[in-house]
Amino acid sequence: MTTRLVLASGSVVRRELLQRLRLPFHWEAADVDESRLPGESPWELVTRLAATKARALAPRFPDALLIGADEVCALGDQVFGKPLTAEVACEQLSYFSGRKVEFLSAVAVVRAADGACRQALMPTSAVFRDLDAHAIARYVDQDQPFECAGSFRSEGLGPVLCTRLTSDDPTALPGLPLMALATILGHFGVSLP
Repeated sequence: MTTRLVLASGSVVRRELLQRLRLPFHWEAADVDESRLPGESPWELVTRLAATKARALAPRFPDALLIGADEVCALGDQVFGKPLTAEVACEQLSYFSGRKVEFLSAVAVVRAADGACRQALMPTSAVFRDLDAHAIARYVDQDQPFECAGSFRSEGLGPVLCTRLTSDDPTALPGLPLMALATILGHFGVSLP
């Protein structure tokens, strides 16, 4: 019997990443409040949102394994989400100039039938170059990272902004850590090619 997989995301990048596993899946964006709770750490925020997104689709897909994912950019306890505008993207990147930031990518798999949930968190450290306003403006204009946490498109020109990127899973930074996901799916009995 094949287990139905549903990706709780409208992200094209996450869909493309999941396609690498060569498993059939359906996708649908989960409508959840992504606000940070009082006292919530960046780590707690991203793992909660990944699970919340997966659980949000459970009533619509009661026979499925639901995959939720989320990513935030953190500098200490500060969280930087999607900038949505060029102005905010430039502000975020100016703030990151010469600093080390963490991109926290979480994935959760929920079995809709009984609510069982497995999660993983994969951090990526990024050390940003000293960036001047002109370089930042050129990057933002060319890459348009408005839907990317921390204004950083790793699948685009983002890596040229850094002197170092460190992660145990290169697919974590684009937003869906496939190594962790494969392990979780295996726990739920999904055979990978």
